[in-house]
Amino acid sequence: MKLPRRQFLHLVAGAAAVPAVSRISWAQSYPTRPVRIIAPTGPGGAPDIIARLIGPWLSRRLGQQFVVENRPGSGNNIGTEAVVRAAPDGYTLLIASSSNTINATLYDKLNFVFLRDIAAVAGIISLPFVMVVNPSVPAKTVPEFIAHAKMNPGKISFGSPGIGTPGHVSGELFTMMAGVEMIHVPYRGGGAVVSDLLGGQVQVLFGTTSLTAEQVRAGRLRALAVTGATRWEGLPDIPTVGDFVSGYEASSLFGLGAPKHTPAAIIDTLNREINAALDDPTLKARLTELGGTLLAGSPADFGKLLADDTEKWSKVIRTASIRTE
Repeated sequence: MKLPRRQFLHLVAGAAAVPAVSRISWAQSYPTRPVRIIAPTGPGGAPDIIARLIGPWLSRRLGQQFVVENRPGSGNNIGTEAVVRAAPDGYTLLIASSSNTINATLYDKLNFVFLRDIAAVAGIISLPFVMVVNPSVPAKTVPEFIAHAKMNPGKISFGSPGIGTPGHVSGELFTMMAGVEMIHVPYRGGGAVVSDLLGGQVQVLFGTTSLTAEQVRAGRLRALAVTGATRWEGLPDIPTVGDFVSGYEASSLFGLGAPKHTPAAIIDTLNREINAALDDPTLKARLTELGGTLLAGSPADFGKLLADDTEKWSKVIRTASIRTE
């Protein structure tokens, strides 16, 4: 039986509207079951800490459990790929970071393209590093360190938690912009590099505030500068590297990502709640204790930060010819 054209078009329009209405309703009721937040590092890493601060907030605000799941390995790539392969329904999320933007250039054969396959949801925080030296280094300021390094080319070593880590590329950026020659010594994690820095096996580290601050306050390490755009209130008397090396800035971004094609309504819901978290006095204080700058804004704002970060570190990686082992 052949339907009249008007009736046929009416039925087609109705059929097309059903999925759209269903999607809208689905997004409005989100979430209806527990949500996983993948921290692509082990317990105690910055992504894990941030996830465990944000997760309970989202649980209270949205009425479902946001459960943190650690998926470490391959420089954050294993956990990231797990989110890339997950259903785009808002029930598997990623703590995205500068490790992802660095890896986009560092690794030649990833099974995903980070900026394409992960949708930016919301920025959370940008964490600077602290440039610290062993007290035996005859430099108390960045200019003195640069002068010392230029007098001893290739004789100063800087440690990092591993090849291609944010601490590594931050150090390489310093060598490029300050015009000095240092030897990079990679370690397996931050604890190992701090141990050798204290022992004098390496002379300088661009380390996280959580890794370095207590050692500086105890006088076991000397802080020369912080790498962010502004001073850090945790070490208020320490200047920035940019005060002496014009244009230098190095921080690690952290925020929430989701699989591509996640409905915009779900992304907007999560973005709204993350921004509310960043405005909550209690949670805001907990986050700023980590030593960074909060990144409130739209999904597009966070997406631009990730894209700019990818471009910035790609130039460093290519110029310094950094390769994974």
